[in-house]
Amino acid sequence: MQTRQEAIQYCCSFKDVYEDYPFHDNNWCVMRHKENKKIFAMIYDKDEYIWINVKCDPEWRDFWRNAFPSVLPAYHMNKTHWNSIILDGTVPDKDINRMIGESYDLTKGKRIGQRKKRSN
Repeated sequence: MQTRQEAIQYCCSFKDVYEDYPFHDNNWCVMRHKENKKIFAMIYDKDEYIWINVKCDPEWRDFWRNAFPSVLPAYHMNKTHWNSIILDGTVPDKDINRMIGESYDLTKGKRIGQRKKRSN
């Protein structure tokens, strides 16, 4: 994965998501959940590469940062919970996909039925 369109297409392959441009700047594409409107990926051009910000479990955050020089503390985001992936060809697609998938899972929230069961 190296292009903006490839990243957007992969994000759109998840259930109930949509593409948004909330900053009135076409450089910043935000991928959101339809149900709760939470962001799970931000896709943008920076320093001649496409970057993707993804949420990550703090226990995995440093693993990804240490595994690949192109995974950094997230640009313009909380660095405890978000990483930036630079699409420069050095991070394998399977790992990019895994990080995006984890971000999707971390931000999708709980279903209403699950919340009710826990409160009883």
